[in-house]
Amino acid sequence: MAKNRRQAGFSLTETLLAVGTLAIGLMFIAGTFLTGVYFSTTSTERTIGAVAADEALAKMRIYGLDPNNANLKDDGLVPYEQLMTIPGEEYLYPSTREESTRQYSWAALCRRMSAGSRLVQCTVFISRQTAGATYWTRKTEGNGLQLGTPDPDLPRPVRVNLVADANSTNTTDVGLKDAVPDDGIDELAFVNDGCFLVDDKTGQIYQVLERYAGPPDKIRLDRPWTGGALSAPAGGWAWVVPPAASGGRNPVVAVYQDVVRFPGS
Repeated sequence: MAKNRRQAGFSLTETLLAVGTLAIGLMFIAGTFLTGVYFSTTSTERTIGAVAADEALAKMRIYGLDPNNANLKDDGLVPYEQLMTIPGEEYLYPSTREESTRQYSWAALCRRMSAGSRLVQCTVFISRQTAGATYWTRKTEGNGLQLGTPDPDLPRPVRVNLVADANSTNTTDVGLKDAVPDDGIDELAFVNDGCFLVDDKTGQIYQVLERYAGPPDKIRLDRPWTGGALSAPAGGWAWVVPPAASGGRNPVVAVYQDVVRFPGS
């Protein structure tokens, strides 16, 4: 007499549980992979930024700077291009004739260390390029803004108005102020999470950790503000590289600073 054999296997419930567990595991693996790609890209850009900054400072030494220039101040920052005229392509990195490889650019701010000194504090912003983008610049030493810089059009730092946040007990909180409210340009949009701010008076560098959603004119810095006075109503000024006029992410990769001794007469 033949014996009945029972077929052993997985039930539908067990199969669904196994598939669900596998799917969750793959989701975690995918998330870890994307995080790894992000940190790898950030690390690469920081390395490039350091090399580009060294090249920028070397070019500034080669092209020089008159430490006796009347526009060079010891209580404020001045864009390098206002102190020295050099070919626009020299602001691109790397220094090669191959346009497709020149994906970064630099801009510098200068401040005399003290009255009569030949020591100049040079703050260099390294930014990534965005094809076809245009950027804001200040028309004059005042508050007006305009689009575009001399060819090629590159990211350039502009001054933004900061004020003390009287409603906060957190010393890392400061307020933003639109310098020209009726010009149709929202200067508050120039400062966002991750931006670097450079105090106009002292050249100290700060990073924006958070721009609050409400109110939108308030930011949190990585350390307490110890630069120029931010007392109301005038407040103080800091430099920042705004995004392209068409929008997009913060173009700045990193900010570096060095003190250079320029020969003078």
